[in-house]
Amino acid sequence: QVQQVESGGGLVQTGESLRLSCEYFGRTFVRNAMGWFRQAPGKEREFVAAIKWMDSSTDYADFVQGRFTVARDTASNTLYLQMNNLKPEDTAVYYCNAVAQNFGNWNAIAAWGKGTLVTVSS
Repeated sequence: QVQQVESGGGLVQTGESLRLSCEYFGRTFVRNAMGWFRQAPGKEREFVAAIKWMDSSTDYADFVQGRFTVARDTASNTLYLQMNNLKPEDTAVYYCNAVAQNFGNWNAIAAWGKGTLVTVSS
């Protein structure tokens, strides 16, 4: 059962921007913190950003360094990730998921979708 659909990926050059979208469905996602993760070729999936349900406070991985912004539209159940000043090391498949925080770490709590591929050329 599809619970989330990511989109917006593509091929860009260093320094350019992309906005990713994630349309989500189901009780697990609505009224829950949501997050973005990414998996680069040959590497493990890693946390990128999260946004809480109650106060929409946000949290980012250190490597984001102010370049990405996570947001959500609760009316349309859509999660966004605005990515600016992209670097080749941002190349990865990006995934969204419902998340929970455990001892400061954000963990996905549902099945993964197909993700959306972001490729940044140098």
